[in-house]
Amino acid sequence: MGGETDPDRLLSGLAPRLDPEPHGFAVIDGEVPTGLAWVALVREDEGLTVIAPQAALARAGLDPGGPWARITLTVHSALEAVGLTAAVSAALAEGGIPANMIAGFHHDQILVPWEQRVDALSRLKALRG
Repeated sequence: MGGETDPDRLLSGLAPRLDPEPHGFAVIDGEVPTGLAWVALVREDEGLTVIAPQAALARAGLDPGGPWARITLTVHSALEAVGLTAAVSAALAEGGIPANMIAGFHHDQILVPWEQRVDALSRLKALRG
């Protein structure tokens, strides 16, 4: 299944879900530590960015940074969908909330500062109309 592309249906089905655990970003030079329950990996020229729960990063001996709250947009958005990221970013920007977006095949993830998680979740729910 390719997911939803209609902008109105994407927003009405948004259903953002807040992960109760704080997350962090860490950069490593080598391989991902064995057993690290990561959320996302991004390979860059400067190293490998690992996004994972803060506690897991700390257990692996990595500086977890943050804390960041992970919000999953549980609507199944198509990779070809137009406008969802823009609508979400605009709603969060209006509240002065930084947003780091990650696109998965089924769902988009947003990482926002931990202390702004409740406001971010409220603003995302308001997009549903």
